[in-house]
Amino acid sequence: MAQVNKKQALGRGLSALLKDPENDIKSATDKNADKVVGNIIELEIDAIAINPFQPRSNFNEETLRELASSIRELGVIQPITVRKLEFNKFQLISGERRLRASKMAGINVIPAYVRIADDNDSLMMALVENIQRHDLDPIEIALSYQRLIEEIQLTQEQMSDKVGKNRSKLLII
Repeated sequence: MAQVNKKQALGRGLSALLKDPENDIKSATDKNADKVVGNIIELEIDAIAINPFQPRSNFNEETLRELASSIRELGVIQPITVRKLEFNKFQLISGERRLRASKMAGINVIPAYVRIADDNDSLMMALVENIQRHDLDPIEIALSYQRLIEEIQLTQEQMSDKVGKNRSKLLII
């Protein structure tokens, strides 16, 4: 148990770095960026905005409650992924179920992998991460493919490369 507390304290120390306006990180080349970008840190849940590019439209309340119970007992096992927006503000890229369940569990901080990404990068990561899941329904998958083609202007061939699926197996609207 002592190791867990030590690790959490380290994570909070990195998080505190983000609250210092003199250390506002806007790119991977900024001072102290190497301590935050590409690392897992503890972030306050209130500093994380939901991803407007989230392809999943349905969240099962019962499975969220089960996940919340697990998080109360064991903590968040897999960090969420966020992008830095502005000073002490982040936007979720992946892990909305974990974020929602953590809120249900009354958790104030969550482990997060921090990335620097623009809107297109964030959309691409969110869509590709969700397409790889087996529990999306066919409509959500098709809409995700359509968004990759229309919003990021990918060809079907480029999209199949990005999502790691054979082009002949893609379900396109």
